[in-house]
Amino acid sequence: MADEPSKLPRLTLARQIRDSLVGRIVSGQFRPGERLVETRLAATYGTSQAPVREALRELEVMRLVETQPRRGTFVRPFVQETLRESYVVRAALEETATRLALLAGTMPVEALRTDVAAMRAAAESGDGEASARSSVSFHRRIVEAAHNELLKLSWEGLQIEARTSVTMVATEVDLHDIVRDHTDLLATIEDGDLETACRHARDHQWHYADLPHDAHGRTRDSAAG
Repeated sequence: MADEPSKLPRLTLARQIRDSLVGRIVSGQFRPGERLVETRLAATYGTSQAPVREALRELEVMRLVETQPRRGTFVRPFVQETLRESYVVRAALEETATRLALLAGTMPVEALRTDVAAMRAAAESGDGEASARSSVSFHRRIVEAAHNELLKLSWEGLQIEARTSVTMVATEVDLHDIVRDHTDLLATIEDGDLETACRHARDHQWHYADLPHDAHGRTRDSAAG
């Protein structure tokens, strides 16, 4: 049994509890089907039930837990599959957003460069939260530049910011890899080759789906089958 997490500061308490619970679910400390009791979690984190309840609501939106009437909140099965599915959908949305923004000439290249610079600074300081924020900002700018409200609503509906945090916890991603990946993606956008940029935008997200094959049907030995 892993050590219980220590008490957390009040600032962004619900988010910290959410991320802590994500880590415990992904690591298997909380098993599929296990009940998450608000009062026990509140005692564990040294807080009231309110931030715990808020954290559990976010996890439910992300489909990591489910609330059953008169029974409580339980860890959902197939958590890893849920994460994979979200990245496949996100890949399709961001490929389309990239195409629309490039065709319309609305791609905010300078702002994207600023986000990449922020990711680089975050990597140098080891600030995972800042890295996640800059990454989300980078992709949100592209989605907004597409000027397609339904696409944007679909993208936001995936709870991108929260899922980015989940992925960073689940995969222990290297912050410098995030910089490299976004630098490469930005380079294809700056080159102006529509098909290459769209393909890279799709592959960038598909990579995190960690499926046995990539978006082109090629087998990936490193995928978690």
